[in-house]
Amino acid sequence: MSTDPLGALVPGFDPTVVTAGGAGPLAGLSVVVKDVIDVEGAVTGGGNPDWAAAHRSAPRSAPTVAALLGAGASVVGKGQCAELAFSLSGGNDHFGMPTNPAATDRDPGGSTSGPASAVAGGLSDLGLGTDTLGSIRVPASYCGVYGFRPTHGRIPVDGVMPLAQSFDTVGLLAAEPERLRRAAGVLLGEAPEAAPPSRLLISPVAFAAAESEVAEAVRTAAGGLADRLGAELSETPLLDDAPSPADAMSAFNVLQGAQVWRNYGEWVESAHPALGPDIAARLERAAGFGPEDVAAAEPVARAIADAIARLAPDEALLLPTTGTPAPRRDADADERERARVSAGRLTSLATLAGAPAISLPLRELGEPVGLSLVGGPGSDLSLLAAA
Repeated sequence: MSTDPLGALVPGFDPTVVTAGGAGPLAGLSVVVKDVIDVEGAVTGGGNPDWAAAHRSAPRSAPTVAALLGAGASVVGKGQCAELAFSLSGGNDHFGMPTNPAATDRDPGGSTSGPASAVAGGLSDLGLGTDTLGSIRVPASYCGVYGFRPTHGRIPVDGVMPLAQSFDTVGLLAAEPERLRRAAGVLLGEAPEAAPPSRLLISPVAFAAAESEVAEAVRTAAGGLADRLGAELSETPLLDDAPSPADAMSAFNVLQGAQVWRNYGEWVESAHPALGPDIAARLERAAGFGPEDVAAAEPVARAIADAIARLAPDEALLLPTTGTPAPRRDADADERERARVSAGRLTSLATLAGAPAISLPLRELGEPVGLSLVGGPGSDLSLLAAA
């Protein structure tokens, strides 16, 4: 791609290193791939220049990239991301923050910031990224596009830099829901045809984790969505006896952090890479989690998973994607942390359950926010139908 007015792309990527797409269900569609996913002939940089300098070009593309290419899509760029994909902010101390085309004074969200910016700004039709805590869903919400996280393990993560293997998934972004469905069908290996949920469930516990203006906007939109789907909309006690969203987020932080340190601790201690201060602080906290912390967090994760697993095949939990609108681009550390924690309390529910989720764009606040649907594990196609 010759021009990048949004700062969304990794400089120097040559699309000619990737076999151009041909015929197939995605013929003519372009894709920007997050810089933690291998593309043949390109270095997978992980958002960190020291990591990139220490690695050679990928000898082959990740299976997800190969599947999209085989279905006719063309890779037109590698997308910027937060360092090691370890942030829900779109900022990167080394490469800057991509523009959020939906709200140019706002953070585009992370860690899949570049693909989200590219999709929202019309540089590409699809974004291929990863979602561990919410790195597809949060930028989808902030940038006003559609974002899909599959059931954990449903789409292979081979050829992807790990963050926390118990939670890592490969996900998709698109401005048009039909494109999202077609691309997801390719990655899932199934025709994207299914009935949408016939019951949409609102948990007051989940809505209480969002700021009041966001919760109100999503509640209003929920009624319209239910009408369009011909679905019943009702409140549910599903999460009433489960750990609170705050406890879920705390447990996730421990379980993720312990795995992140196993993946990158040796590199951090031996290579002494240049790291942004927020990423360095997060890695330092991760280094401190011990077996006793993990043992205490695991029952919380199981309880959340058990609650989400009680969703019937025709049901979906409806909730705000994030608890706040996107923070300002120049937000201070405290505002950025509030947004991260508020988002994580909601996105961690699907993550801890290994469940699929889809974020749908809303504009009721005058700035983009998202409405998410979370289904039981395996209900991917039903959620995609709802889009």
